[in-house]
Amino acid sequence: MNIRESFEEREFQELSPYASYSRNSRGRDVYETECDIRTVYQRDRDRILHSKAFRRLKDKTQVFLAPQGDHYRTRLTHTLEVSQTARTVAKALNLNEDLVEAIALGHDLGHTPFGHAGEDALNKVCPEGFAHYKQSIRVVEILEKEGQGLNLTWEVRDGILNHRTAGTPHTLEGQIVRLCDKMSYIHHDMDDAKRAGIISENDIPITIRVVLGETSRDRLNTMIHDIIINSMGKDSIRQSKEIAEAMRTLRQLMFDNVYNNSIAKKEDDKAKRMLTELYEYYSDHIIELPDEYQRLILAGEKEERVVCDYISGMTDQYSMHKFEELFVPKAWAVY
Repeated sequence: MNIRESFEEREFQELSPYASYSRNSRGRDVYETECDIRTVYQRDRDRILHSKAFRRLKDKTQVFLAPQGDHYRTRLTHTLEVSQTARTVAKALNLNEDLVEAIALGHDLGHTPFGHAGEDALNKVCPEGFAHYKQSIRVVEILEKEGQGLNLTWEVRDGILNHRTAGTPHTLEGQIVRLCDKMSYIHHDMDDAKRAGIISENDIPITIRVVLGETSRDRLNTMIHDIIINSMGKDSIRQSKEIAEAMRTLRQLMFDNVYNNSIAKKEDDKAKRMLTELYEYYSDHIIELPDEYQRLILAGEKEERVVCDYISGMTDQYSMHKFEELFVPKAWAVY
């Protein structure tokens, strides 16, 4: 028995009967010889972690566009916080922590520069529409490794695709990530909003604070414990009715006071116009796309989709650089 097989046997011995066992994975689209050290979900986690799309998350907006400060979240720190929270829940419920980690690390790989403002812009201009959860799947199936994709297992791709609020993950591990994604962004976005002076604890209704807690830390702790208590030994991931309703109310408060706040989102229109201009430019100048995107078009991918692939993969800073390069006049000089 090699190391991987011993890990797989340990899963059968120690994990919940409702866990997703590595040995029972539905597998990959393209067959690969098994690793002698890592399980399939461990390999998926490592592939995501070493991907170019994952590294670019560090320079993509979470909520606040180009904030002045070192401690505001980025799409990468959001991803890491989701992973940490989801792993805590999975470990407590004796579910597959490796699968949870892989899904969590990959769930936002398809996000655009400038967060949901960028997503809205591409969704409006692309004839086929644009959604970051679908793009995350496209990243891992097609775009990474110069068109080869990462060849992830079915369970990881299912969790990534279904992490949105309306999603229905087929594994409990995917259900954990879906719920922990919401919990995490409510928690850390509120923390960032308080740091920015947009919201304060006094803006949170006393009824919510009584149920969830007096601080952001207390509220996250309450929500985590509630999931664990209500999901222990069950075949689905659940919240109590009281905590679920309080979380929905808190999420709506964030939309009303932060996500749609004119101060926090004052630069969004500029970002949308910039990405729209980039989309229109590259749609008219396909030949200027990098070679790896040209190859996708030659392989039969639609031009409008490939233009979205290129722009959505940009970081905030790179998109601004390309916009300046293409549209901002430069000083002319004779040497």
